[in-house]
Amino acid sequence: MWKEAAAGASPDVEFRAPVAAKALAEAERRLGRSLPAQLTALLMETDGMVGEYGTGVVWSLERIVEQNLLFWAPDTFPGLYMPFDPLLFFGDNCGGDQFAFVVTPERPDIFVWDHESDSRLWAARELEDYLHRSLAGDGDWW
Repeated sequence: MWKEAAAGASPDVEFRAPVAAKALAEAERRLGRSLPAQLTALLMETDGMVGEYGTGVVWSLERIVEQNLLFWAPDTFPGLYMPFDPLLFFGDNCGGDQFAFVVTPERPDIFVWDHESDSRLWAARELEDYLHRSLAGDGDWW
């Protein structure tokens, strides 16, 4: 389902091998929280998606874990940005801005974090909407 949705938005999207259930469980253990159901389902089909020009539309599971652990660490960006704890980052636009689910409180919406202004803007109503917008969009589509 997720591969078809992405390929329907862009013929240039690249897929990887699916993630095993054991790897997903280990990732959730390391993160200390569950991944959003839509993201889990996508990762079970493909370990991330790469768009045109190498855009990290959806990161690999390992990158999702590493990036979030970095952003959630209390000493990473002290006083520089608002807290990242409510967000679960999973992709980027190759320009520094990153896309995230809001996990506290849990909701399906996708937000974009602007790394220059620290703003968090609504970008899509759920993961499939995000895939269509990001893969078919041009530049700062949000």
